[in-house]
Amino acid sequence: MADIKAMIGELSRFDAKGMYNNDFLLTWEKSDDEIAAVFKVADIFRKMRESNISPKVFDSGLGISLFRDQSTRTRFSYASACNMLGLVMQDFDEGKSQISHGETVRETANMISFMADVIGIRDDMYIGKGNTYMRDVSKFVQAGYEEGVLEQRPTLVNLQCDIDHPTQSMADMLHIIHHFGGVENLRGKKIAMTWAYSPSYGKPLSVPQGVIGLMSRFGMEVALAHPEGYDLMGETEEVARKNAAATGGSFIKSHSMEEAFKNADIVYPKSWAPFAAMEKRTDLYGNGDTDGIKALEKELLTQNAQHKGWECTEDAMKLTKDGKALYMHCLPADISGVSCKEGEVAASVFDRYRVPLYKEAGFKPYIIAAMMFMSKFANAEKTLHDILAKDGRRVL
Repeated sequence: MADIKAMIGELSRFDAKGMYNNDFLLTWEKSDDEIAAVFKVADIFRKMRESNISPKVFDSGLGISLFRDQSTRTRFSYASACNMLGLVMQDFDEGKSQISHGETVRETANMISFMADVIGIRDDMYIGKGNTYMRDVSKFVQAGYEEGVLEQRPTLVNLQCDIDHPTQSMADMLHIIHHFGGVENLRGKKIAMTWAYSPSYGKPLSVPQGVIGLMSRFGMEVALAHPEGYDLMGETEEVARKNAAATGGSFIKSHSMEEAFKNADIVYPKSWAPFAAMEKRTDLYGNGDTDGIKALEKELLTQNAQHKGWECTEDAMKLTKDGKALYMHCLPADISGVSCKEGEVAASVFDRYRVPLYKEAGFKPYIIAAMMFMSKFANAEKTLHDILAKDGRRVL
């Protein structure tokens, strides 16, 4: 209990009042203090659970989820976060809604929000669409609140869009902070965010974009590497450059996995689709061009196959700092000889880091809960002390 109270007291160092009644859509829209406050609250919630203290702050209410793409970790992390705070998660299945009958985004946003405190959305498949849709929903629930339709204004959490995956990158970052013993130990550390071969196509760009957009805020050396033609969104690379310049770190690009891995403290080999191809894919789907989509898929799979050497092997890991860099992945990884014939990572490398990888994923429920909490309570420190004062046990 004393440790938790001390952690709550540390929140006073951060100015995070701007998060109240606000959405969490992109990490680079949040201040350094707001990012730090989310990390601190996530650690507090984790410590509470370990100490058998219930962090429930809601007696009722809904956490609406809308997943427009497949998900395991993020889906269950969001459900866990809702349950942790006392909200009931309700999945919004568009296939069972009235959208096909002409229901507008404005109408849907209001109809699902009567008892909702939080809306989590995953919409990552089409360039220029996902984050825009989230902002539309945000705008319409704000209008519904101001017009008296909604008794409360539900806040939005980005569970992955076409630009960023903030719950993933924040969980990744908290894992790194714990691994190296504190955020103060990250300055000068090198992280290699590299492309890796996958026998599938069309993987979102939001994970590597989220990583370079967040990790560059901590004075780290962020090395982005990918084959020629596999570019990310230019605007996200510019975010990384500005962050690095502001924190005394660096952001460098190359077309060599080996160069990126050299002396790296952290490696994050992950496949993604070329930005230009994802733009083309979005247009093809928008036009209903099924033949064009099939042709693009064939083209991209052929293109991927030219870069099978981009694999996180034992030899590649030997290039890293003392040959012991922290291997990271958002999961599921394409494991050579296990989930596919040839993939992103050698089976021996993945198996050696399997437990740390699972622990990395385990930070996500707490990160999401912290994002929700900071958006719903104006005085986070007081509310956390009130939770402790209730002396509620999670398990009797």
